[in-house]
Amino acid sequence: MPVSSSQPPYNLLAIIGPTASGKTGLAVTIARAIGGAVLSADSRQVYRGLDIGSGKDLHVYAENGPPVPYRLIDIADLSEEFSVYNYQRRFFAAFDEAQAKGWVPILVGGTGLYIDAVLSGYAMVEAPSNPALRAELAELSHEALVERLKATRPQLHNVTDTGDRVRLIRAIEIAEASQQADAPYFPTMRPLILGIRWDRTKLKRRIRRRLEERMDQGLLAEIEGLRSEGVSDEKLHFLGLEYRYGLAYLAGEIRNRNDFVQKLSSAIGQFARKQESWFRRMERHGWTIHWVTEANVDEAMAILRAQWPDLFDQDAQRERGPAWP
Repeated sequence: MPVSSSQPPYNLLAIIGPTASGKTGLAVTIARAIGGAVLSADSRQVYRGLDIGSGKDLHVYAENGPPVPYRLIDIADLSEEFSVYNYQRRFFAAFDEAQAKGWVPILVGGTGLYIDAVLSGYAMVEAPSNPALRAELAELSHEALVERLKATRPQLHNVTDTGDRVRLIRAIEIAEASQQADAPYFPTMRPLILGIRWDRTKLKRRIRRRLEERMDQGLLAEIEGLRSEGVSDEKLHFLGLEYRYGLAYLAGEIRNRNDFVQKLSSAIGQFARKQESWFRRMERHGWTIHWVTEANVDEAMAILRAQWPDLFDQDAQRERGPAWP
């Protein structure tokens, strides 16, 4: 649940915003000022090998000063299925590590489901495939499967699970695993949330410029390299717009670079609008988001000083210890 204003101090800074909004650069600047560590909330940056297309920009962490520590980037192979459950567990471990080392944890990202999973504390359990259960369920009719899921989850809200048989069986698998699991661990988090806001026209220009840069950096070569390493086109298609459109370009379905950039930047712009809708949804659900115009550092720091003065209190800084060992 959202944290009320009667429960200071904060113990987590979250910087959220749509793609290409400048989250990483702002986070690194703030991290240097307060002794923070970046905990990524990006569903593609968890994978090793997705460097250019996912926009890891790891060089930013070492620019203009000592390297800023980061976590939850390059933690999974592309052969793995990395779920929201996996992310939540790894985030909680990184959050605890940061606190133990005296770093200020800074959640940074635009994957709404990941952000919500840790801030709202989704109660999730690990639910590996259960062949015996699947064999049992295979004998049931669709109607019987729906009734079984409702019996396991009386307060069923996500009815999309009931329309497809494969998803329905997986939902039962997860629900029944949840009944047998111990209560999951949730660290106490009191987040201060900064959101980055851009004029839509300006954000479109940033998206296009960044895409041009990624093409120059070798986006298509990265895709070809992943394919040569055995990553299937189906997997790449699943891994996001850059890889999906890149495959179409390499297959000759998109005629030239200009068409590629035009089509893909338009699709990324639509995705950015979906991200913004998710953040508005967070506000409707009670989260307070302090909006920062165009990733302006001075504006962000002013909010931090007003909302979280302990970050800049010398006694509090000494108590946290040295920023980075």
